[in-house]
Amino acid sequence: MRIAICISTILLCVCAAFAANAPYKIGSSNTVTADPPVPRPHTTPCTVTLFDNAEFDNFNPYSFTYTPPANCPGPWQKVVFVANIYVTPGVQYDRTANFWFGGTNIFFGTTAEPGSNLSPNWVVQTDLTDYSPLFTTTQQGQADIGNLVNSQYTGIIYASAELQFYPIDNSVAPPPRPFDQVLPMTSTPGTVTLTDSTSTLSQTFTLPTNVEAAYLDVFAQSQNDDEFWYTCVPNDLSTELQSCGNTAFREGEITIDGQPAGVAPIYPWIFTGGIDPYLWFPLPGVQTLNFVPYRVNLTPFAGVLSNGQPHTIALSVFNANNYFSATATLLLYQDPNNTDLSGAITKNTLTAAPNPQVIENIQTQSNGDITGTVSVTSNRRFTITGYVTKPYGKVTTSLQQNINFSSIQGFDITSATYVQNISQQTTIASTATQHGGAATLSTSSQQNWPLNVDLNIVVNSNGTETQTTTIRQENYNDTTNAKNNVQTQSEAVDNLVNTTDALQFTSGGFLIGNSGQASSQQYSIFGSNGVCYDVTLTAANNALTSYTDGCH
Repeated sequence: MRIAICISTILLCVCAAFAANAPYKIGSSNTVTADPPVPRPHTTPCTVTLFDNAEFDNFNPYSFTYTPPANCPGPWQKVVFVANIYVTPGVQYDRTANFWFGGTNIFFGTTAEPGSNLSPNWVVQTDLTDYSPLFTTTQQGQADIGNLVNSQYTGIIYASAELQFYPIDNSVAPPPRPFDQVLPMTSTPGTVTLTDSTSTLSQTFTLPTNVEAAYLDVFAQSQNDDEFWYTCVPNDLSTELQSCGNTAFREGEITIDGQPAGVAPIYPWIFTGGIDPYLWFPLPGVQTLNFVPYRVNLTPFAGVLSNGQPHTIALSVFNANNYFSATATLLLYQDPNNTDLSGAITKNTLTAAPNPQVIENIQTQSNGDITGTVSVTSNRRFTITGYVTKPYGKVTTSLQQNINFSSIQGFDITSATYVQNISQQTTIASTATQHGGAATLSTSSQQNWPLNVDLNIVVNSNGTETQTTTIRQENYNDTTNAKNNVQTQSEAVDNLVNTTDALQFTSGGFLIGNSGQASSQQYSIFGSNGVCYDVTLTAANNALTSYTDGCH
């Protein structure tokens, strides 16, 4: 997985890597997260600098050339991407960052906002071992952090990035198998804008004839009118409730040759300028600085993709309302012993589009006061089964998913108050089973993405306003692997953020300041092989107040 964790078979290696995390400075307002570092092997890495202290003060991307490390050619035990980013003091929005090798995205995230006396700096790390084939040849790269600097927006963004290549460590178990093919959905750097449900990111591939497994890494970042999609309401209520439209439900849809092939639920990333910037000083939201792609399992289609014919893979976002910034990467495993595979889809119950249920229960009084709730739910339960034929027989992969989404929003609006309470939940239960080979293999996962937002705006008698916001955001994933119905490994990863703050405005709408800021962030990993990472950070008055390591 392209996430900043990796469970090694050698526990000491993992513990040493986690323990190497940089110390946290109590009392600092600098941006910091509880995210773990990428665990490293014991071998000495070769480091390739992609760019150093590149300046981003306009919307022109920074180009670079990558050359593979001559002193440690692959295969590698681990490939780690590391970027250092900082913003000079001043006024600046949060900005989107995209780094590319050709049309393949290697980093997608956003930046922290600075202050008049605060220059936030942070480090992001990603395990890119899966993408190893990308790094075996010279590549043209591009770093894009779209940023505007003028007399009003003065914060300049600087970034440096490198790749660390760790040679094979023969003292441990074999390294994880990287993908054989890493294929971008775009031929050139840059995301594709999905403005509505009909907009697509698509690419036509003629693939190798021995594909035995396939996946699609999907990024869909909400922008513009869709930035706060989780606060949206049905179109007929958007004016009355002073909110965006198309309801509070969005979902990524994947097709192969027009046939439904997978679902990519949309995670509600909140950027550091989101709703109230002080909520995110110094602890940002879940994955805000370093997005994790949603990986869609397309392996049931492996036999179809191997037939030597061109196939079009497409991504869209249901209910997109201008707009989502999207990119995706197709990842393939090839059969090393066979050059010509065949197969077919034998079952596919996935419908082309979801059918969300909307319930409006809004009452408007004669004096204009508004109270009530709006809810939207979506339930997707489907099975996709397909096979590839090998010399010894059929290998069948069956994917079963149950994706449930619910959002309930409560409103209480008067001439002096605006209250909006959001309770949103996405649960994803997945089981992929493969049989027909030497053993029956299965991977099961349970993901939970709860989001709670409480927004309360009060207009005081003197015309000043107070906006109080409380947010709880979580990303939980529990994964279990089994062989012949016997568990071989399990892992639970949890990232939780709680934050609250109150903004004060003058009667003219100018921000005076904030008060009562308090936040916490926890990141934990527990594995069946004894791996433990459990870090909790707390902050108050926009400064770090504590750091707790629950494993040491």
